[in-house]
This record gives sequence, C-alpha cells and structure tokens, in this order.
Amino acid sequence: MRCKTLTAAAVVMLMMTAGCSTLERVVYRPDINQGNYLVANDVSKIHTGMTQQQVAYTLGTPMMRDPFGSNVWYYVFRQEPGHERVKQQTLTLTFDSNGTLTNIDNKPRLTGTEG
Repeated sequence: MRCKTLTAAAVVMLMMTAGCSTLERVVYRPDINQGNYLVANDVSKIHTGMTQQQVAYTLGTPMMRDPFGSNVWYYVFRQEPGHERVKQQTLTLTFDSNGTLTNIDNKPRLTGTEG
C-alpha cells in the first residue's frame, strides 16, 4: 500500500512540475547565431561617400540585397542564446545609382519572449 501511495505522489509531483519553466532551464539549448556578425569597430568605419567595393571590403558581402534593384544592402545578424531573448541587429545601407553609400541605418532589437 505504501508503495502505491509513493508512486501516486511521485506521478502527481511529476505532472505538476512538467510545465514549470524552472525545469526547462535544465535542458540544454545551444546558442544559434545566423547572418553577418557585425563588429562595432568595423561598423564605425563605414561612412557615407564610400563605394560598394569599400563597404564589401570592410564588412564582407551582405546577407541580402534588395531584390528590386534599388541598391540597398542588408547585413543581418540574429543571435538566439539558449534560454534568453532573441537579439537581432540589422544594418541597412543604401547606395545611389553610382554605387556610393548615401544612408546608414543600424537597428539592434530584442524579439520574442524569454525562455
């Protein structure tokens, strides 16, 4: 009888704690990094008036280019640490028709929920 009671208590405890987020932290989740890793020192070297070749030499090739051919380059870096919020940095560079950098837009942001 005592064995059945202990088993039932263990099952109830297991069911009650199955949805707790504290147990979720025990499970290993690898950090996932995707895109262009942007170093602040390299981004600070970029300025308007640079050519596309100079930008590509400094930052590397962009993750995406505007598919409609308007000379916009996107450097996107997304970092998803195991049990933390997703961080994303998007550097958008706009070039004129001569291939000269005219606008720089650098936006870091947090997305998603914790856990």
